[in-house]
Amino acid sequence: METKNIMIVGVGGQGSLLASKLLGHLLLSQGYDVKVSEVHGMSQRGGSVVTYVRYGDRVYSPVIDQGEADFIVSFELLEAARWLPYLKKDGQIVTNTQQMDPMPVITGAAEYPLDLVEKMKAAGAKVDAMDCLKLAKEAGSAKAVNIVLMGRLSHYFDLPEEAWMASLEANVPAKFLELNKKAFALGKNA
Repeated sequence: METKNIMIVGVGGQGSLLASKLLGHLLLSQGYDVKVSEVHGMSQRGGSVVTYVRYGDRVYSPVIDQGEADFIVSFELLEAARWLPYLKKDGQIVTNTQQMDPMPVITGAAEYPLDLVEKMKAAGAKVDAMDCLKLAKEAGSAKAVNIVLMGRLSHYFDLPEEAWMASLEANVPAKFLELNKKAFALGKNA
């Protein structure tokens, strides 16, 4: 199998590291060679954060270059647009429609770009955009956006739901497991 590439992008504190850990565990459990690389930006200060998950028969490097991502999973709309050059020609973006103002917007030096979903589609990207924050709150916690996104991402994989649930069970503390299973189902079925 040719190596597949997933980029998980967002803003610090949104749970991208748990999402990449969950994906890595899932793909390993299905017999793939997996490499996960966490690239921390200014994560503690709300800065951009990206993690790479690569899997296949044999993966030699954890890094994804421009034009190589099969999927970009984004916790925030502007981050999806920012990483668009990394998406393959036939790649898929799965994004939360939430908007978090970056520092230039907060300070008034810039305005948050309008119509980002339309602009990404106009650039040729396939975009699956939904309000993951609303679904996370419906599941019981605004912090479950990452798991809502994983549920949505599961649509694009031919992997058994039991494997996804086993990875959730292995990576989420027991006291938050039911909430996260609900968040996953809401994302998957949205």
